[in-house]
Amino acid sequence: MTVTVDSSLVVLLNDAGQPIGTAPKASVHCAETPLHLGFSCHVLLDDGRVLVTRRALSKRTFAGVWTNTFCGHPAPGESVEDAVRRHARDELGLELAGLELALPDFRYKAADANGTVEYEICPVYVARAVGAPAANPDEVAEFAAVAPAELGASLQSTPWAFSPWLVEQAKLLPLYAVR
Repeated sequence: MTVTVDSSLVVLLNDAGQPIGTAPKASVHCAETPLHLGFSCHVLLDDGRVLVTRRALSKRTFAGVWTNTFCGHPAPGESVEDAVRRHARDELGLELAGLELALPDFRYKAADANGTVEYEICPVYVARAVGAPAANPDEVAEFAAVAPAELGASLQSTPWAFSPWLVEQAKLLPLYAVR
């Protein structure tokens, strides 16, 4: 049985992380963004490099910024894992293997230069890519494969060049430890 998800809605959360309702995605990313559920995923390639993406220039928040492989929002009633797999297919044409929850309680609040605020409880996943990426230009301007330690070093030396959530997640993920 195929389950239809309404990806135009996001799940609103209280401070304890419990669902309290839904709202249109287009209405929650503003200067007064309510806490809502998101996720991030870091995808490794067969050679051990990590896939990073530059957000499409048409994105409402953090347009054109380099970030982790992809992120998004589960639809109401959709498991976070199913949402991760859906976004991998929709944004990069990828199937995932070995999907692991790495940071279950990651939470962040960040303001874009345009005044839009991201405010999410954002479980962070790590997975392996099955196949080669094929970017959806509505989501991804470009992508690159980099050694995790090299990315970790870049995040430390030039954090302003990356999404704020990637910078914070990398501090907590052993994957990006600079050796």
